Amino acid sequence: MKIFKFGGASVKDAAGVKNVFEVLQKVGYEDVLMVVSAMGKTTNALEIVIKNYFEKSPALQSSVQEVKKYHNLILMELFEEDEKNPVFADVNSLFADLEFFLSQNKSPNYNFVYDQIVSFGELISTKIISHYMNYMGLKAHWIDVREFIKTDNNYRDASVDWQMTQENISKKIKKKTLNITQGFLGSDENNFTTTLGREGSDYTAAIFAYCLNAKNVTIWKDVPGVMNADPRYFENATLLNQISYREAIELAFYGATVIHPKTLQPLQKKEIPLFVKSFINPELAGTSVSKGADLEPHLPCFIVKKNQLLISLSSIDFSFIMEENISEIFALLHQYKIKVDLIQNSAISFSVCVDDKFGNFNTLKSLLSKKFAVSYNENVSLYTIRHFDEKSAQMVETNKTVLLKQVSRETMQIVAKE
Repeated sequence: MKIFKFGGASVKDAAGVKNVFEVLQKVGYEDVLMVVSAMGKTTNALEIVIKNYFEKSPALQSSVQEVKKYHNLILMELFEEDEKNPVFADVNSLFADLEFFLSQNKSPNYNFVYDQIVSFGELISTKIISHYMNYMGLKAHWIDVREFIKTDNNYRDASVDWQMTQENISKKIKKKTLNITQGFLGSDENNFTTTLGREGSDYTAAIFAYCLNAKNVTIWKDVPGVMNADPRYFENATLLNQISYREAIELAFYGATVIHPKTLQPLQKKEIPLFVKSFINPELAGTSVSKGADLEPHLPCFIVKKNQLLISLSSIDFSFIMEENISEIFALLHQYKIKVDLIQNSAISFSVCVDDKFGNFNTLKSLLSKKFAVSYNENVSLYTIRHFDEKSAQMVETNKTVLLKQVSRETMQIVAKE
């Protein structure tokens, strides 16, 4: 089988859904399992529903209505000549389930509630797409991913029970047909919905590929493939034809939004190729992530992370910063959910470039100040160049104040103020 994954951008409106049908017509759909995300920004809209629910806001009902209205507009455009199509009853039933949960839930557990509510985005989107394929004469089989991917109950970042998942997928997936299912979701032993964390839909595709010994996985995006730089920040970004699993994991580690490492790991184990292709031009080759050449063409790859924080610590009494100090610093960084992207240390100083996504730095700073002299720079950028050369390094450093620089054989990292 082949596994296709379509993200929210590819199905953000009726035109997008129609285009997915066209893509399948061009590239083939027999023996395909299709993993689909929530439509457009539905996950964000459902997060507002969750916020209103916990805040007991009077805006709760109107935020649910916004999600309904968005999907109803897509439905009316796709099925304008078939108002009695069963898709309307199916989607209304899912919204009724959502409203029932909001009225009956007793759990105060935010992560549990989050997973039960946000999952409706994927369930509704796949119902609409599955019905549309059948409406257009392309026989599609809708499946509920929660019957296949079993997880623990670590809501919002669940771990897969591989043995149960393998058994379910091996026994129940129909071959020689087009299967359509949800990305991002699973279920625990009590059949409550769970979600798989960051890049969960790509990971879903990899789980099915691994369990089905798939021929390949294709992630369909609005770009021609993986570029050597983000075109928003760098001119003349070049398409990469081939990336090895190892190189893709390296790039992801440094912050490239190529593919998340947890998606690559199951594919690498069975050497299943991954393609990143354009749903706008589906017949283009795109990028292959597979066993083979590390990088083709072999070019410097640029990764930039904005809004970083550079923290520098030094010992107050000029004593060495030793292992026990570093261990204590990292324990605090972990406790306050501050992600470390770069480390540099000398005898009496220690610097880290971090991502303070949860805004915990001020609390951390007051604790660190008891033992260390603390200085910091806010809103810095971290530039990473894989396979750097003199020209690429100079290009990144031009017109910036370089605060920290670190060089290894393959990789250069620069923390800079713009």
